[in-house]
Amino acid sequence: MKFRPLHDRVVIRRSEGDLVSKGGIIIPDTAKEKPEQGEVIAAGPGLRDEAGKLVPLDVGTGDLILFGKWSGTEVKIDGEDLLIMKEADILGIVEKTEKTADKAA
Repeated sequence: MKFRPLHDRVVIRRSEGDLVSKGGIIIPDTAKEKPEQGEVIAAGPGLRDEAGKLVPLDVGTGDLILFGKWSGTEVKIDGEDLLIMKEADILGIVEKTEKTADKAA
């Protein structure tokens, strides 16, 4: 199924949570908190202003974002758990720096 969000809504794939705590303790699935970070996999075209002009979204496909703990609506599309939320529920975009890029490599 192909899904296209409308207006100012975005579809987000939640990042995987930590499997091990900083102290080295393995966290079971029942005790894990859902991460408040994810990747935008689809975005709507934007909202219309009072004059009817389309105002595009600030986020786009591939952006890594932070969102509130209770933000969005959980849905299952093609067997994958995703979130749909309005752009206003997004707290910010995580930009990769040289330090984080070096750690990933």
